[in-house]
Amino acid sequence: MSVKKLKTVLKDIDQAKGLPNEHYICPQTYKLENNRLFFKTWAAIAFEADVKNPGQAFPVNFLGVPLLVINNKENSIKVFQNTCRHRGMILIDKPTTLKGPIRCPYHSWSYDYKGNLIRTPYVGGVGIDSHQAINNEKLGLFQIRSFIWQGVIFINLSGDAPAFEETHCDIMARWKEFNQPYHLGGPVSQFEIEVATNWKLAIENYCESYHLPWVHPELNEISPINEHYNIENRNFSGQGSRNYKQLVGMGNKKFPDFKNLSSKWQSQAEYLSFFPNVLFGVHRDHSFAILLMPQGPENTTERVAIFYSKDLIFSEWKPMLKENARIWKNVFTEDIDVVEGMQKGRHGPMYDGGKFSPVMDGPTHYFHKWVAEKMLRKKNKIF
Repeated sequence: MSVKKLKTVLKDIDQAKGLPNEHYICPQTYKLENNRLFFKTWAAIAFEADVKNPGQAFPVNFLGVPLLVINNKENSIKVFQNTCRHRGMILIDKPTTLKGPIRCPYHSWSYDYKGNLIRTPYVGGVGIDSHQAINNEKLGLFQIRSFIWQGVIFINLSGDAPAFEETHCDIMARWKEFNQPYHLGGPVSQFEIEVATNWKLAIENYCESYHLPWVHPELNEISPINEHYNIENRNFSGQGSRNYKQLVGMGNKKFPDFKNLSSKWQSQAEYLSFFPNVLFGVHRDHSFAILLMPQGPENTTERVAIFYSKDLIFSEWKPMLKENARIWKNVFTEDIDVVEGMQKGRHGPMYDGGKFSPVMDGPTHYFHKWVAEKMLRKKNKIF
């Protein structure tokens, strides 16, 4: 990791360069970033809709760490490390709805949905399910700090980050009007996109509108670049549009609005890169979130979910739900060539981080500064 090059990123935008190539292609730097940018912050791992009902369990491989998201019997969502306290066996390897306790498939140690160890068969010998050396109260599953916001489940794996509400008070205040129940628009409203790029390039591309006329010509006709504005903050950056137009179906049908929104949202929408790994979009009648799940320094899985103000899983809404998902999936896939192209370009040894436009690239520069500051922090003990 080049300290000198990272300090150049922190300069004012007219003098700064972007992150050096190693932050996109180097396995060692990727590992450092995992610790400093993901494990020690509030990172997203799943959607609330993944465990909508009590008893649902959703395993996640988060940068090599096995995690388990559980909706317990009180309809409360908890996150645990997905390993048995006995010999470290993975407890659940695919999404499921549990009918009984969480049972280890190796030696059948069992846990309730709050992570408590409740059964240890034969631990004291055949037919003996207890032993003085085995204290069930001290051998529950390792629970991970979690927080749910905008339909997304966040975790702080290191356990030492400030509270989510403190860390992200600015964005929570900015979008406080959208602090309402979210409803996934059924299976059609959830999909994945595999991209051969570093996760940071997806963040960078999403947070600026500079590329709209050339990469998204149809979208630029509806929401032209001159109607967009930059958004820059310490923990998020992005763009807004003053020209949002609702999808109109048969019979002038429109999705119902979120309740009690101020008048500005009648024609306004915002799209924010939420550091480190979520892309959010809010509109008067729907929102979406894209979870960026790194699969190595040069590959990323994008998990997309589209939410609505009401439960619209009825036959009368299905054509519009399908069309809205098609529109957004088309927009997101239009970005694949450019983010993969930038990834290939990062293998050019003479590329020096590039030059920012002081007018158009402010949100991208803010993200680069966030990365650089986290990587340079002297007290940033590796987790």
